[in-house]
This record gives sequence, structure tokens and C-alpha cells, in this order.
Amino acid sequence: MEFFHKVTRFPFMNTRKVWYALSAVLIVGSLALVAVRHLNLGIDFTGGVVVETNFPQSPNIERLRAALTSAGVVGAQVQAFGSSRDILVRLPPDLNATTAAGSASSGARILEIFRGIDTGVKMQQTTFVGPQVGQELFVKGAEALLATLVLILMYVLFRFTPKLALGAIFAVLHDPICVLGFFALTQMTFDLTAISAILAVIGYSLNDTVIVFDRIRERARSARKLGIGQVIDESINQTLSRTIMTKLVTLLVVVALLIFGGETLHGFSAALVIGILAGTYSSIYVSAALAMDLGLQTDDLLERKLTKPEEVDGLP
Repeated sequence: MEFFHKVTRFPFMNTRKVWYALSAVLIVGSLALVAVRHLNLGIDFTGGVVVETNFPQSPNIERLRAALTSAGVVGAQVQAFGSSRDILVRLPPDLNATTAAGSASSGARILEIFRGIDTGVKMQQTTFVGPQVGQELFVKGAEALLATLVLILMYVLFRFTPKLALGAIFAVLHDPICVLGFFALTQMTFDLTAISAILAVIGYSLNDTVIVFDRIRERARSARKLGIGQVIDESINQTLSRTIMTKLVTLLVVVALLIFGGETLHGFSAALVIGILAGTYSSIYVSAALAMDLGLQTDDLLERKLTKPEEVDGLP
């Protein structure tokens, strides 16, 4: 299935400086938002109280959230775990004391609110998660992102030329920075699910970039007389239908998840939506264009066959 009925001929490289400017605005703006507004870190990173409850019947989670909000418990995360009757509530640290007694008090308050909906609800356990644990999770998440980028650089360097590798790395950095800027702008809760979404976006964006690079290399070997700009344009146009179709199908699923997935998956699906859009843009307009401006030539993509010494000696 093709999105376009025939191969397009858009001159992507002719307008690359316009898209460079847009990328610069997005990156600088995102970093400025993170620096000024900061990320609204979730309980996974800040610590807090975790309250586990059990209902006799599966409750309506939205009704539980509404009851907590009406009772003045703001910022609580409510989700099912284990089974639909087991409900977990995460409370930010500013809503409770950082002691065992404070945790128990918070748990008792949650239980009291829930008993207004179902008198049969029971307390399973109440646990306090200190900020040190949250900070460790944040550091581990950052280390996972850094390790991912290093491994991607090694992979692209092994498979392509250094100039293409630098273009790919910039494109891969471009996408998560835009996601971070979105979270800073909207003040949506940034938690472990958001980091997992960013890792997924990095892999998804790299996959699309590698497909474009493969086509660029194939086209360079089959049309050696073409300039690198024309080779890149033709390669992107040849993969454009595939790019748009796969991104649209993925977006259909992710947008459905964003709308119907509930509050627990809201940050995860929102990060994926922004990341997919940014990844589509960067794989088309940023990665290969940057490699070209770094001096990539058609000859860099051609296979070089080494001549054996005996073959040289046998030449007239």
C-alpha cells in the first residue's frame, strides 16, 4: 500500500535551511522551557506515599479520582494493579509527612474517602517512598537515555559513514528534547512512563532514519553521476509513502491510547504522539541534510574494493 500513487519529487534539500531554523527554535525553546518552568516530576522521582487498597467489586477509577479531588487530595495518581479490584494510590510528598505515622495517616484518609464510595474497601498496605529513591530512579533513567544514545552512535558508525552517523545522532537528540519541552510547557507529570516513551521514540525515530540512509546508499551506488543533494532528495521521496503510512497507522493507535487510555497512560501516550511527529520531521528534514552540510559526498557511500597485491603485480 502506498500513500502516494506515484513517487513524489519534493526538493527537500533546497529548503533545508528553513527547517534548520525551525529545529533551532524548537530545541532552544524546549531547553529554555525546561530551564525556566522545569519538569513536573511525578511521584516516581519526588517520592511520596503509596496506598494499596482492595475493593469487593471492581470500582470506577474515574469516580475514585473525582472523590479524592473533591476531598482536597490534589495530585494523587489512582490506578489498578494486579486485578481490577486492587487500587493503588500515589500521593505527592507535600500531602503527607515523611514518617511512618504520617504515611499511616495519609492511608487512613484515603481509606475514609474510598469508603464513601464502597464500604467494603480494605487497606492492603501503606508505604512511604523517600526522595532519595526517587532521585536514584531519575538518575538511572538519565543513564539509560545516555547509554541508548552511545549505543546508537556506535551502531550507526559501524553501519554508515561518520557524517551520516552525526546526522542520525542529532536527529535522535532532536526528538526527545522536543518531548521534554512539551512536558515543561504543559506541566504534565513526567514520570517513569514518560522516560519509557522517550526511549521508544528514540528507537522508532532511528529506525526511520536508518531506512532513509539505506536508500541513500543504494541510490548513490546505482546513480554515481548524481550529486549528493539529488541522491538524498530522490531517496527521501522514494521512502516518503512508507514513512507517512507507518507514522499514520502508529498515530492512530497512540491517539486512541491518549483519548481512551485513562490518566495513568496519559503522559506515556502524549510523549509518543509528540515524539512520532518530531521523529517524522527529523528523519525527513534533519538527519540527511545535516550529513550533506557536513561534507557528505556520493563517493563516501560507494563500496571500496581493495586490490590484492598479486593483482597489482600482474597488471601490464
